[in-house]
Amino acid sequence: MIVFADVTFFEVALSLLAVGLIERALYLLPSDMVGPGGWLLDTGTDAGQD
Repeated sequence: MIVFADVTFFEVALSLLAVGLIERALYLLPSDMVGPGGWLLDTGTDAGQD
């Protein structure tokens, strides 16, 4: 697989850092924005709802 030869460790580390920062930012937003019924990112229904 020659395709993976062009990917450096720095690119992988930077990608993981970016994903981690986005995940952390979404985790810190209020649940009415990101969560069940959220207007920014709807994650589905609560476990107790059908």
